[in-house]
Amino acid sequence: MNIYVLLKKTFDTEEKISVSGGRIEDDGAEFIINPYDEYAVEEAINQRDAHGGEVTVVTVGDEDSEKQLRTALAMGADKAVLINAEEDVEEGDQYTTAKTLEAFFEDKNVDLILAGNVAIDEASGQVGPRLAELLGFPYVSTITSLKIDGETVILEKDVEGDVEIIETSLPLLVTCQQGLNEPRYPSLPGIMKAKKKPLDELELDDLDLDEDDVEPKTKTIDIFLPPEKEAGRVLEGEIADQVKELVSLLKNDKKVL
Repeated sequence: MNIYVLLKKTFDTEEKISVSGGRIEDDGAEFIINPYDEYAVEEAINQRDAHGGEVTVVTVGDEDSEKQLRTALAMGADKAVLINAEEDVEEGDQYTTAKTLEAFFEDKNVDLILAGNVAIDEASGQVGPRLAELLGFPYVSTITSLKIDGETVILEKDVEGDVEIIETSLPLLVTCQQGLNEPRYPSLPGIMKAKKKPLDELELDDLDLDEDDVEPKTKTIDIFLPPEKEAGRVLEGEIADQVKELVSLLKNDKKVL
């Protein structure tokens, strides 16, 4: 099987993120594989081990994205591809990414494409479905189970507290949800092997694309952190007095009554 994983570099939300002038400060920020993409990488490896073939991890990013691709190779992926759009696209969006990936997959023999359900930085969940539409592939989002028998695929899909069972066929694109598997940590032997695994770097010219082909359809106006939470307040005194004070605070200070 020819299995591909769409991977994105994201900020580590466990670290402090600084915003200045409506932009996230990259200097000193820690970047990781988007956590939902880790489920996609793990599932791709599991399906390859069960059915044969190879796993190729693909990202549209910058030269610093090589670190996350090497991590995926250390987990067990066979190949990696970095589509470096840094010099050609200053501010891309989901349309930009999907169009770039469409050009990459144009001449590829694909059985299965896996991606994370959402990216934790923007959480739009658009790239996977957009790419499937462009490629003409069936797709299922938020899967928690994937079983392949020949050309038949049985999926379990998370539908807000319940499960939907879907039967479809290859080729197929799916987006992966928490609960699908437990992503492995790269082992020391895996890290050493990853250094020798192929990692190809492409640019838009290599895909016969120019800036106009991938011009974004949206524009980010501003980026800002949520306001800091105010300290709590403890009301004291008789219950009746506390109720009166609470009603007054909700009505006059918070304007919710």
